[in-house]
Amino acid sequence: MHDSSHDRGHLLTEQRNTNSHGLDAMSVAAAFDVMNGEDQSVPLAVAKAKPAIVKAIKLVTAAWNHGGRLIYVGAGTSGRLGVLDASECPPTFRSDPKMVRGVIAGGKKALWRSVEGAEDEPAAATAALRELKLNSKDVVMGIASGGTTPYVHAALAEARRRKAGAIFFACVPKSQVRADCDVDIRVLTGPEVLTGSTRLKAGTATKLVLNMITTLSMVGIGKTYGNLMVDLNTYACHKLVDRATRVVQSVTGLDRAAAEGLLKSARGRAKTAIVMHEKRLDRSGAERLLKDHDGRVTDALRSRP
Repeated sequence: MHDSSHDRGHLLTEQRNTNSHGLDAMSVAAAFDVMNGEDQSVPLAVAKAKPAIVKAIKLVTAAWNHGGRLIYVGAGTSGRLGVLDASECPPTFRSDPKMVRGVIAGGKKALWRSVEGAEDEPAAATAALRELKLNSKDVVMGIASGGTTPYVHAALAEARRRKAGAIFFACVPKSQVRADCDVDIRVLTGPEVLTGSTRLKAGTATKLVLNMITTLSMVGIGKTYGNLMVDLNTYACHKLVDRATRVVQSVTGLDRAAAEGLLKSARGRAKTAIVMHEKRLDRSGAERLLKDHDGRVTDALRSRP
C-alpha cells in the first residue's frame, strides 16, 4: 500500500528544482527558458515508462473488446485530466460516452474549482465506483502525480475487490510509494519549476500518457483506418463534418462534392462511406460487412465477396 505519512517532503514531485531557485528574480525571458527547458524533459520521461504504458494499452484494449470500460480516477489536476480525456473520446471516435469515464474527487464542482480535502476521502471513491456498478470487465486507472492520494488508492482497492483491472499512474518512483495494481506506470518528471506544483510537468506527462492509452486502444479496436479518423461523430459540429469529408476524399480519391454526397448517403459515417465506395456496396451492405469484421475498415476492404 501507499505511504500514509503526512510528511511528503521526500517525494520526487515535492523536491526543489535547482534550475529555478532564483525564479522570482529572473527576467521573464530567462524564466521562460527555464520552464521550456524543463518541459522538454517530459516526453523523455514518458519514453522510459514505455513497457508499462504498452501493457496498460493492451489491458484497456482487451477490456473494450469484451464490453468493459476504462474508468479514470483522480483528484485535482489528475482528476480533471481524466475527465478531459474521457470527454474527448466520443466526438473523436464516436465511442459510447460510457466507455471511458472520469471520476474526480469532490465531484463535478471540482472540475471548476478546487475542493480542498476531497482527495483525503477514500470512502467517496469507493462509493463513486459502486454507483458506476464497477465490474470485472472494467479497468480502473488511478492517477496520482505524487502517488499518495487516498482517494485514488481506495479506488484501486475497490477495483481489486471487484476483480476489475487496475492501473496506477504516478510521477514518483515505486521505492517512494507502492501501489496494488496490475500495471504500475511511473513517469519520473522530477522536481517542478514551482516546487510541488504538479499541474506543470507532472500534469503534462499525465496528458501525454492518457492520450496514448485511449488513442492507441481505440486504434486497437478498429476505430481508425491507418492514421485517419473514420469513426468520428459527424453530428457533433461542422468541423467534424468537414474532417469526415476530407477523410473520405483521401481514401477514395473523390472530389469534394462527390465525397459529401457519399458521406450523406452513408448517414454521416465515414467508415460506411469508404466501404460503400471501395467495395461497390449500398449502405446496408457496407454496414453488414463492417459488422462482420468488428468495425475494422482494413479487414472489411481486404475481404473477398
